Amino acid sequence: MRRFLVFIALLYAALIPGCMMGPDYVKPETDSPETFMYQEKEATEAANIQWWKQFNDPVLDGLIAESLANNKSVMIAAANVEQAEAVFMQVRSPIFPQIGYGGSGTRQRISESGAGSLLRDNPYNTYQAASSATWEIDLWGRIRRQTEAARADLLATEEARQGVILSLVSSTAAAYIQLLGLDEQLSISKQSLAAYGESVILFEKQFQYGQVSQMTVEQAKTQYETAAAVIPQIELQIAQTENALSILLGRNPGPVPRGKTMDEIMMPYVPAGLPSNLLVNRPDIRQAEQNLIALNAQIGAAKALYFPSISLTGDYGYASADLSDLFQGQSRFWSYSGSLTGPIFAGGAIYGQVKQAEAARKAALHNYELSIQSAFADVENALITRRKLSEQTQAQERLVKAGREYARLAQLQYDGGYAPYSTVLQAQQQLFPAELSLAQARASLLSSLVSIYKAMGGGWVTEASLMTALPEKN
Repeated sequence: MRRFLVFIALLYAALIPGCMMGPDYVKPETDSPETFMYQEKEATEAANIQWWKQFNDPVLDGLIAESLANNKSVMIAAANVEQAEAVFMQVRSPIFPQIGYGGSGTRQRISESGAGSLLRDNPYNTYQAASSATWEIDLWGRIRRQTEAARADLLATEEARQGVILSLVSSTAAAYIQLLGLDEQLSISKQSLAAYGESVILFEKQFQYGQVSQMTVEQAKTQYETAAAVIPQIELQIAQTENALSILLGRNPGPVPRGKTMDEIMMPYVPAGLPSNLLVNRPDIRQAEQNLIALNAQIGAAKALYFPSISLTGDYGYASADLSDLFQGQSRFWSYSGSLTGPIFAGGAIYGQVKQAEAARKAALHNYELSIQSAFADVENALITRRKLSEQTQAQERLVKAGREYARLAQLQYDGGYAPYSTVLQAQQQLFPAELSLAQARASLLSSLVSIYKAMGGGWVTEASLMTALPEKN
């Protein structure tokens, strides 16, 4: 028996390297542009750093660290990786011999009419202890292809976790910036409301002494109530943003601390990169490729079903009617056998599996190509958005500056009796929404930089993943 097993092992070792059904994976060629159309001239090589620290806001740094440690989506993604690891181990296990053991003890009595009458003892005991081994010889590579697919699925799950981390950091930073922008809008609205309130009080007193008309008073009240109506809307948006950010942090909904104001926060660098870098920096592209590898391997696993399956089985143990004689030499038994099974007619079942695997691989290839094209578009969109928002912010700053000067001059003319109050009202009505729009534009400009880092991916995702909570080990 030992010589037989050695012969089978040597035969297996000689044949198995060259017998793999299905195509080996070859990385698809991609049509990548040489440069991005809207790459900034002042861009720097900063895609692999913890870019959120460039905002120079310790509170934001703490919130991102908290989200990485406590976010439930990251924990779910980590658990999915653990599950994929277990599946990989399970799929790979048949490539090794499966060894087991067993034991039994029975006491029974059979009928003494017929063959039972020949027994010396009735009832009688039977004891048995044995080990068994089975081994499927993977000559055609079915198990190895399935293992290859399971390994790719595992890596795809890990890339999915990296994608969750990328999205989490970006979403946390964007939500915090949006919160600062809303805070600035609320501050502008409250300051304007206070100024308008003083005007209402002043005009009401002047009306009592006949210095202004009731129309002027009502105009001032209209301006005051317009600002008052904006404040609840902004406060609602602040509460909703705080609640959304709390969920990202792994907390129950509630208030979120602030650090620096919108005026104090630093503007990060615009990261530089080549389009080809996206293929290694973007987790979604790497995930799509691993899915393609897995489905490519499944073709080989399906084609291997056309060929016979060869298995070896063996048993070795002891059996005795007396427990004291169980491990004596005369109680020993053993057996070994080999089996070969294969299909003759399957009604198209195997052919259908092969075609299904080939079609799935084709779909995965197109999805991989689509993910690359989408990544290029994401970066281009983020770059052009940042450029145009920068232009918009600069124009909005000029508009606010001109509006403030217009309001100042209108107030001087009104105080000097050269213009009606409607001129002042018109100037202030134009200035108030312009200031709110400027706060929104500044927040959008900062958020656009977050979008650029998210679109480009980078080594920072790996660094961020080190900040996540480690999965529990049993």
